Amino acid sequence: MKDSQNAPPEKPQNGAPTINLLFVCTGNICRSPTAEGVFRARAGMAGLAHRFTLDSAGTHGYHIGEPPDPRSCEAALRRGVDLSAQRARKVTAQDFSRFDLLLAMDRGHLRALQALATPDHADRAYLFLRFAPRLGLKDVPDPYNGGPDGFEQVLDLIEAASDGLLDHLRRTRLKALDY
Repeated sequence: MKDSQNAPPEKPQNGAPTINLLFVCTGNICRSPTAEGVFRARAGMAGLAHRFTLDSAGTHGYHIGEPPDPRSCEAALRRGVDLSAQRARKVTAQDFSRFDLLLAMDRGHLRALQALATPDHADRAYLFLRFAPRLGLKDVPDPYNGGPDGFEQVLDLIEAASDGLLDHLRRTRLKALDY
């Protein structure tokens, strides 16, 4: 079980600087653990997993300590992404000093993050779908109360945003870190 709320970001194996990313949704059992898992898989396929410290959290503490929703796990696993080791936690103000970017799944999460941020860290919170502008969407919809198609749609959106975020970070931060 991950207990990243109190642990410092991991040190990279080869001494290269890391980028610390936190994915945020409501309860941390559907969208944000899916985003964490998909981004981890995409970074791994690109040979860049060692350059990132990843975590996810919820704006509410409804599910603290619980694994992701089984429907999220099943949908992700069909695409080769294992979410089973993740456990829900609630986002904290300290996350703004621990993470370089806090990626909100929808505008409500972004508002919650902005309310929690101090002025010197307010520039760290973004909508995740900002990194998939071709989709023309701002929010990753919550699949919790819907059918299985909702979890597949969430995966499609998260895969597109993960690819866009990885490309963005390659061009900006990773390049600047001399990868």
